[in-house]
Amino acid sequence: MLLLALGSFVLSWYFTRYQLAEGYVRVNTGFLFKQQRQARLDRVQAIDIVQPLLARIFGLAELKFEVADAGHSAVRLSYLRLAQAKQLRATILGRAAGIADGSETVDVPEAPEQVVLYVPPGRLVGSLILSEQSLFIVLSAIASVLVSVLTESRAFILYLIPAILGLGTAYWRSFNTGYNFTAAVSPDGIRLRYGLLDTRAQTVPPGRIQALKVTQPPLWRILGWYRIHVNVAGYGEHHRSEGEHRTLLLPVGRKPEVMMMLSLVLPDPGTADPERVFTAGLTGLDSGAGFVTTPKRAWILSPLGWRRNGFLSTDTALLLRSGRLWRKLVMVPHQRTQSIALHQGPLARLFGVADLVLHTTPGPVAPRLIQAATEEAVGLFDQQAARARKARKLQSSEQWLAQLPSAAMPAPPATPAMRRASTQEEPDHG
Repeated sequence: MLLLALGSFVLSWYFTRYQLAEGYVRVNTGFLFKQQRQARLDRVQAIDIVQPLLARIFGLAELKFEVADAGHSAVRLSYLRLAQAKQLRATILGRAAGIADGSETVDVPEAPEQVVLYVPPGRLVGSLILSEQSLFIVLSAIASVLVSVLTESRAFILYLIPAILGLGTAYWRSFNTGYNFTAAVSPDGIRLRYGLLDTRAQTVPPGRIQALKVTQPPLWRILGWYRIHVNVAGYGEHHRSEGEHRTLLLPVGRKPEVMMMLSLVLPDPGTADPERVFTAGLTGLDSGAGFVTTPKRAWILSPLGWRRNGFLSTDTALLLRSGRLWRKLVMVPHQRTQSIALHQGPLARLFGVADLVLHTTPGPVAPRLIQAATEEAVGLFDQQAARARKARKLQSSEQWLAQLPSAAMPAPPATPAMRRASTQEEPDHG
């Protein structure tokens, strides 16, 4: 059986070929049943280099391409030598971003990078200990002990065993995927690297991020920690178990690190005082920094959160904040708004409030304005629709980097760029 599996793997690898030409990346696979998949370069949203543990031992890597309007990987190319995978990723990202001249015969050297963030393992462990899951298991344990004492039965304690095992599995998965988390900025996008046993290197062009969410669980407030998730086209409904960590822009970080990541995703915040605005979005109450909140007449609908639930629109993005205990700030660039909906149930109508929902690509971020005054929600509905149309007209090019000033790119490091691998313009073995 082992030899059969090995033979199947070798045949699959031998009959895998790829081609980068005419504005597309194409992958042909299959021995008996042929299959061809392709992706337009100017629709590439992100590229991952994945190294499962066994592949790392042999110095191999898998390349995954995510494209707009695809709920799963449009192209998976496995396995390449690691240096070859990095070179191919650099070439594709260079052409997709508009920094290459479109030549079909010249590779693009891997872009230089500047590391801007690193999550220490100790902080990652601390974030797991202070997570919502830990709070739930502690409360469940206390409740089980009390019930066992009152009923003089130990059966309730046995119910904790599956919960503890499940929690341990979740802890390990989060630690394994979040270990050694590093973020770097380069001309081809935001580079994320993480993983203990299986490692992954993602490159996400900041102009392709559809929406962003900053959250802070209650116990994290003790140490001032936050988490950032993003919606990226391609990281959608499919492969949810895999996509959960792929949409994580920052597993745990302090406020300065959050501010830095926000500045990478939204280089132009559209406001003269971005730090004040973002701080009000993260921790503020009432109308500080220009936020519009739930009217006082509807406080009974959200006794704890009505002073925090609110919105603020800048020249480039809409900010939505909510949650008094579980703080949340959502940011949606105007040009990424796909559609808008107003929701108003009978109770909300009685108090003169309504919810506004913004639709973007599928992902962990679900932008929703909670319990705004009806007149404010209706006004924002019309204004946001107009802003989205205007912003999309201004963004005429799919090549995101061609729209950014060169000053936004980091200076190349002193070390020379990575030596190019052999050309991949013609079909080659995977």
